[in-house]
Amino acid sequence: MVAGRRKLKTDWEELGNLMAEVAQSARRNQVNAFAASFMGWTLDAYGFFVVVFLVGTLSTAFHVGKALIIVTLTAMLAARPVGAFVFGLLTDRYGRRAVLMLNVSYFILMELLLGFSSSYKFFLIAGVIYGMGFGGMWGVGASLSMEAVPQRWRGLLSGVLQSGYSVGYIIAAIAARFVLPTLGWRWMFWMGGILGLVTLLVSFGAPESEAWKQHRAPSMVAVLRIVGQEWKQFAYLVFMMVFMMFLSHGTQDLYPDFLRSTHGASNSAVAYIAILFNIGAIVGAILFGALSQRLGRRFAMVGALVLSIAVIPWWAFGGTLATLTVGAF
Repeated sequence: MVAGRRKLKTDWEELGNLMAEVAQSARRNQVNAFAASFMGWTLDAYGFFVVVFLVGTLSTAFHVGKALIIVTLTAMLAARPVGAFVFGLLTDRYGRRAVLMLNVSYFILMELLLGFSSSYKFFLIAGVIYGMGFGGMWGVGASLSMEAVPQRWRGLLSGVLQSGYSVGYIIAAIAARFVLPTLGWRWMFWMGGILGLVTLLVSFGAPESEAWKQHRAPSMVAVLRIVGQEWKQFAYLVFMMVFMMFLSHGTQDLYPDFLRSTHGASNSAVAYIAILFNIGAIVGAILFGALSQRLGRRFAMVGALVLSIAVIPWWAFGGTLATLTVGAF
C-alpha cells in the first residue's frame, strides 16, 4: 500500500512537471510568434518611412522634382493590395511562418537593391516591387501572432502589434537624424537589410500556427472560393480599410516634408518631432487596443477617429512648431 501511494505521488509529480513544461513551451511559442510578427511590421514601416525622410535628398540625387519622389511613394502604396492578395493566398495555403520568412527575405533583397539605385527609373521600379512586400507583411504577421495568443489578450496585443509600425517610423527618424548626415542615403536602405536579417533570425524561432494546421486550405482555389462566398463582408472590410488608410497615410507620410517646406523646420527638428508623435502613436495603439478588449472593437475605432478629428486644428494648422508637435503627438 505504502509503495503504491509513493508511486502514485511520483506519477502525479511527473504529470505536474510535464504540464508545466508544456505550458512553458506554449508561452515561449506565443512570445516567439508575436516577436517575429512585431519585428516584421517594424521592418515594413521602416522601409517605407525611410523614403518619407528622403524626399528632398532623393530629388537632388536623381535630379528630378520632389513631386516624382512623392509619385514613388504613391506607387509603393498602390502596389500593396497586389502584395496583400498574393501573400495572403500563400499564407492560407502554405502556412504563416513560412510565408513570413519569405516576405522578410523579399524585404532584405529589395532594401539592398533600393540602396544601389543608380537612377530614378531604377528606384521607381524597385519601389513598386518593394511595395508588394509591404502589402504582404501585415496580413501574415497578424495571422501568425493573433492565432498564437490567448483570445482574452487579443485586443491589447493587437494594439502592441500595431505599435510596431510606429517603432519602425521612429527607427527611420533616428536614421534620418544620425545615419543620413554621416553615411548618406544609401546606408538608410542598407540598414533596413540589417534589420531584416534580425527579423529573419527571430522568425526561425516562431512556430507554425496551430489554427492554420487545423484549418489548412487544400488549394488556392479553395481559398478564393471562401472569399467568393463571403464577398459582401470582404468588400465591406476592404472599403472600410481604404478610408482608414486615407486617414493614416494621407496624413503622416508627407508630414516631415510639410514641417520642412511650410514651417522651415530643420532636418534634426523634423526627426525629433517624428519620434515624439510616434511615441504618441504607440501610446494610442496600446490604449485603444486595451479599450477594444473591454468596450468592443467598433467603439475603440470610433473613439480613436473622433480624437484624431478633434486635434486637426493643432497638428495641421498650428502656428508654431510646439503646437504642431503637441497636436501630432
